[in-house]
Amino acid sequence: MTDWKPLVGDKLTTPEEAVKLINDGDRVVLGMMHLTPLQLCRALADRHQQLSGVTVDASLCAFTKWWPHGPETGLTIESFFLLEQDRPLFERGQLEYRIAPPYRDEESRWTHLPIDVFMTQVTPPDADGWCSFGLSLWGARGAASEAKIVLAEVNPRQVRTGGENRIHIDEIDRFVETAPEWRLLRPPTRNEEEEAVAQVICAVVAAELIDDGDTFQIGTGKVPAVLSVFLEDKIDLGVHTELIFGGIPQLVEAGVITGKRKSVKPGLVVGASFGQLTEEERGLVDGNPAYELYEMAWTNDIKTIAAHDNMVAVNNALLTDLTGQVTGESIGSRIYSGTGGGFAFPAGAMHANNGRSIMVMPSTSLIGGERRSRILPVLPLGTVVTVPRHYADIFVTEHGIARLRDRTLRERVNEMIGIAHPDFRLELRREAAKLDLL
Repeated sequence: MTDWKPLVGDKLTTPEEAVKLINDGDRVVLGMMHLTPLQLCRALADRHQQLSGVTVDASLCAFTKWWPHGPETGLTIESFFLLEQDRPLFERGQLEYRIAPPYRDEESRWTHLPIDVFMTQVTPPDADGWCSFGLSLWGARGAASEAKIVLAEVNPRQVRTGGENRIHIDEIDRFVETAPEWRLLRPPTRNEEEEAVAQVICAVVAAELIDDGDTFQIGTGKVPAVLSVFLEDKIDLGVHTELIFGGIPQLVEAGVITGKRKSVKPGLVVGASFGQLTEEERGLVDGNPAYELYEMAWTNDIKTIAAHDNMVAVNNALLTDLTGQVTGESIGSRIYSGTGGGFAFPAGAMHANNGRSIMVMPSTSLIGGERRSRILPVLPLGTVVTVPRHYADIFVTEHGIARLRDRTLRERVNEMIGIAHPDFRLELRREAAKLDLL
């Protein structure tokens, strides 16, 4: 690897010196997921008693649980998408939840939220001074453009990917070296029952709902994460998604994913970030021109998604009611995650030529040892509706497929009861009758 340090000159410094550029009242945005600059975060956290009124956007940040909390800290941590580690902090009032606006290609994620400092990871610069954001982009390109100061932690183990996924050394104010560590994200854990249910659901989706030549998106969750292994017999699939999950690189290598029939950016696997990848998958992606990352303001724009013919969006539902209202982010008023692309991709797919929105979910959950239906007569009070019922299309549980598009209210209710767990169908029918839905 070429020695990059002479290229950046006196911009190279220590994390402790770099974060001294952060002042009282500043708004600091962190690179998301693979871009989280751990050493810069630690250095900023160590200054928490020296600062006042500093807001840190730590969305999808691996460092969240280590931020200092309490009345003595000058840092306010916020996020627009809660991870498992964030939920206890939010519930204790130690993290603020910001509701993200719709994605629009015309403006970056931070157009209406001025940024003082952007902190991120990057690859070492190439001979021309270009650094890559590696496995994640999200809104990093827009954040770097909007910020007054950009601090970059150089990780020699970050891979290089194409698209909008680069920044020039002239745009970066300070560089910090990082140890060549790599943090593999943990895959969603599934117990034996969850694994069996996920495999049944994904086998049905792959066999009956995804066709050769389709362009697909896979959302987050325990069920969608299994889908890629069931697509091995398909031909000329395309990918336009928010997260490019593990399993997709193998399908590209096998010639299953070619993108030949894509309406937008044919021949390319397009996303805003990669999800969890193995070391082997990282090697397949590094420098591979088949992959391009773009700002989430563009990938998740409904107009962009709808421009893809045969667009299939596969997303996870936490709960749904009998008419097709879906939540993917809260149960009652308790927030579990965030909207993310959970509305944009189902809506965009419904607007696409021959597009389909598929909601996948186990029919039940075990809560405190009690089995409960995830298909309910009505959603609990305070539940956020992620996807409204006029965007309801196809639902899949381990008990079958429900098709709701163009159905009457009564037909919808019967379809949803038909894919509920058998132990709850009679109760659902009784409750539906009480609500005059049947």
